[in-house]
Amino acid sequence: MSTKMSSASTNEAIANVKHATKSVTEVTHIAARISLIAAVASLVFLAALHGLSPEFNPSSRMVSEYALGNYNWVLSLMFLAWALSCVALVFAVRTDVRTLGGKIGLGFLLLSALGMSMAAVFDVNHNLHGLAAMIGMPSLPIAAVLISVSLTRNPAWTPARRSLLWTAILTWMGLILMNVAIFTGFTPTGETNPGAWFGWANRFLIFAYNVWLMAVAWWVLQRQLSHSS
Repeated sequence: MSTKMSSASTNEAIANVKHATKSVTEVTHIAARISLIAAVASLVFLAALHGLSPEFNPSSRMVSEYALGNYNWVLSLMFLAWALSCVALVFAVRTDVRTLGGKIGLGFLLLSALGMSMAAVFDVNHNLHGLAAMIGMPSLPIAAVLISVSLTRNPAWTPARRSLLWTAILTWMGLILMNVAIFTGFTPTGETNPGAWFGWANRFLIFAYNVWLMAVAWWVLQRQLSHSS
């Protein structure tokens, strides 16, 4: 009798573990899809702004300056989609990030989402927009490196190693290029240099950040497909 009860309890425990694992897998899959779609949407909104507001020279006008035009709501949607992608990615990879550095990276990714959310609410006319940029822009490259390195130490992520590390490096390239472009984009008197290109650097940064988000989310979905097949 006790043997049967023990066997039943074991079967029930196994069933509970399988159910919990399935639930985690479903959440991970949904979060990865949301992150991927949101990152793509962010770039679509950026491209739309380029077409909707051609009066803003993309070489010498920052993306945030689209708020000065007639389509500031599209800019807000771009930042919100970007923030959503960051938050969703945290849920998509949290179970695979097992190192302390990776977990710190998840915190930086949430900080980046906070900065982007603030940028959506407080546009370039608001005093808090600068703070939003200070929080959101440097946080994502830090998160990208810490999370990517952590994931590549997980044997299940070995096939994704090259793309994760290269896209993480791409985020730093975007940040460095933008700072260089800003530093060289103004004359000593504070006027815009005729050869300024910080606007393009700013757009490349947004592209690079979202490419990393898409790459990680895509690999999460690929892993889910390989497990189900």
